[in-house]
Amino acid sequence: MKKLYALITFLVLAALLMPACTPTAPDCTKPEVFCVGMVTDVGKIDDKSFNQSAWEGLQKAKADKVADWIQYIETVDAKDYDKNIATFADAGYDVIVTVGFALGEATYAAAKKYPNVYFIGVDQFQAWPYDDDPSNDLTNYAGLNFPEDQAGFLVGALAAMMTKTGKIGSVCGTDAVPPVWRFGEGYRAGAKYINPNVEVFVVYHNDVGFDKTFTDPEWGAQTANSMIDNGVDVIFGAGGKTGNGAVIAAAQRGVYAIGVDTDQYYTLPEAAPRLLSSALKMITPGVAELIALAKEAQKGGAAFPAGNYMGEAGYAPYHDLEKEVPQEVKARMEEIHAMLLSGELQTGVPPVKP
Repeated sequence: MKKLYALITFLVLAALLMPACTPTAPDCTKPEVFCVGMVTDVGKIDDKSFNQSAWEGLQKAKADKVADWIQYIETVDAKDYDKNIATFADAGYDVIVTVGFALGEATYAAAKKYPNVYFIGVDQFQAWPYDDDPSNDLTNYAGLNFPEDQAGFLVGALAAMMTKTGKIGSVCGTDAVPPVWRFGEGYRAGAKYINPNVEVFVVYHNDVGFDKTFTDPEWGAQTANSMIDNGVDVIFGAGGKTGNGAVIAAAQRGVYAIGVDTDQYYTLPEAAPRLLSSALKMITPGVAELIALAKEAQKGGAAFPAGNYMGEAGYAPYHDLEKEVPQEVKARMEEIHAMLLSGELQTGVPPVKP
């Protein structure tokens, strides 16, 4: 009985002490504490794509000892964008990262309201630097953008060189989001650059609300399977969990799959054996770099690069399929990538859907 009582006492004490071991948020209003917060779009923090890559940028900033404290808020409903951003701003955070095109208006409004906070908007193109109205200008808001058309072009070229049927497909989120549209049309352009006769099927998930378009893996899988049933043997998924559904379905059917945003070989293990490559946006280093620049500006160093800040794009290694990719294809991919970087080759895809 004494042993039982001692065990119960130990478990109760352990339960009481556990919260004391959990790190508590510091006072972010103190000048010596550099705090960074992130507000997701409706795709969630574990989307194995966009939000997750941005959060890893904050984690990198902390690991590099740039940020002292990092935290995120997952957005459940788009109407909460303003409230979620304000939660960090009112708590004295130094930098707020917002993820996705949909948060652009809310982020701009917050940047005007909180001029002493630095804002980083991932995939948020800024038009105000190009107009003639100085009242629109901000010094504390940078849109981190990427040449998605180039990344799409690269994997489209790869798909066209690797297809055996002459049919390739792309399953995307809504084309109302310019980066998604650039991915899809870049893919089409890259494939046609290699072979004008290749059949390219690009489908956008425009038939649902914005809160569903990136979080519908079932639709992604169904769309991919329909393409495969019609002879498509390479599938590119671009659109959060919706695109992931297409990538996984393609891998399960044994055709080539291509991921997006990050190297999804590491984030979609169920698709890894058939993952040919991924169209990369270097989100993690881009976010970490802008956080470091914000801290430097706060200390009186170089001015924060407000406006539009261009990150890098590329394509992921072939991993398990390395031996299936002919040497001439690898060489051609390197050549195309170099030509895109130098500007010698243009994708022909405009910044926004006409």
